[in-house]
Amino acid sequence: MAQVYNWQLGRYMSYPHAEHHPEYQFAFVFNINRCIGCQTCTMACKSTWTFGRGQELMWWNNVETKPYGGYPQYWDARLLAMLEEANPGGQVWNVSRRDAQKRPYGEFEGWTIFEAAERRPRPEFGPQAALGYLPSDDEWRSPNIHEDTPTGDVFTSNTGVTPTAEAQLPEHRVWFFHLARICNHCTYPACLASCPRHAIYKRPEDGVVLIDQSRCRGYRKCVEGCPYKKVMYRPTTQTSEKCVACFPRLEGRDPAISPTQAPAETRCMAACVGKIRLQGLVRIAPDGTWSHDPQNPIYYLVRERQVALPLYPQFGTEPNGFYIPPRWVPRSYLIQMFGPGVEHALEQYSCPDRELLAVLQLFRATQQIVFRFEIQKGPKVAEVEVTMPDGSRRVQEIFNDTVIGYNKNGEEVARVTIEEPTFERPAAWHVNSI
Repeated sequence: MAQVYNWQLGRYMSYPHAEHHPEYQFAFVFNINRCIGCQTCTMACKSTWTFGRGQELMWWNNVETKPYGGYPQYWDARLLAMLEEANPGGQVWNVSRRDAQKRPYGEFEGWTIFEAAERRPRPEFGPQAALGYLPSDDEWRSPNIHEDTPTGDVFTSNTGVTPTAEAQLPEHRVWFFHLARICNHCTYPACLASCPRHAIYKRPEDGVVLIDQSRCRGYRKCVEGCPYKKVMYRPTTQTSEKCVACFPRLEGRDPAISPTQAPAETRCMAACVGKIRLQGLVRIAPDGTWSHDPQNPIYYLVRERQVALPLYPQFGTEPNGFYIPPRWVPRSYLIQMFGPGVEHALEQYSCPDRELLAVLQLFRATQQIVFRFEIQKGPKVAEVEVTMPDGSRRVQEIFNDTVIGYNKNGEEVARVTIEEPTFERPAAWHVNSI
């Protein structure tokens, strides 16, 4: 295998193909603290891309309730157990080697799915480029299984826990959260690495991972290899399919949304009711790192402030989907899911400073992709006492700043203030006014 650099792991790792990177990379940030599990994004994707015969069990976008939910069921727990079995006690992070540019989360000293397949081959399943498994048909049947099912202490009289104590930050004793998922369009896709037909590729212009249907023969090695199980088999065509990142929108081909051909957000992003989603395109340097661009909101949230974290970075695919972790969930659970940057991310999000609070307003502010933002300062409007993740108190100063977003063409596409404006309708103009 070739050696490639994975900045999320903070080290070089094994991968079946040599380094080769796109000009821009499709990436997104989901704020889990805002997700209400309404499944609007799920149905927006379903009605656009997977409404045909043979696609009944395909959900390219899904929202699963953690810790018990998953689509397919147990997708993350099973792979984590397989990695632990391959490398007992070795799946650990060395946070002492943290470096802001090269190793923002420290260095992962365990095995990735590629290294586990290389060092511990599983002959009973045939050769694998990436450690993985094929889910059973039953595991694909319930996209929202265990929806809104919590875990933790129960509300009984003999627990000694009052209902109010159950809902105290920084952690709740009874908790669940909604995890929205689409294909991460990884930098080192396991589906691409696993395909014996070379039918899967990354687009050079935006890093979107696609399947060439004319080359695919339905071997399902991609389904087996993808750790997030976001490649799915279609029995009617005997080929695999996956999220295509609504690439016609990325190309600015929707005249209603992009009259000047500027890239637009995907259907699932644009339909989000809870405003949890922000999509972007980040410029990639020749060595595969993100080019320094702190005025790009995705770069700002992921690399500059490190408030948004990758999903299971230890798998080694360098996913380009990032999440602002939920505040109320036990830290050990979040760290195994998002890596050791959780405490820093939660501290940033719990009491955002003036600039970060302004950038957070860009979520769902426009259907076009924001490539650059600027902030116009406004007056101070409030001081709020905030409970920090460590239980301490901090006073947050809030300013009514205005954040402006610009598209790829430099055109203004969003203008949002921190304080939501109030409009009063004149009573003389509206007879039903109170």
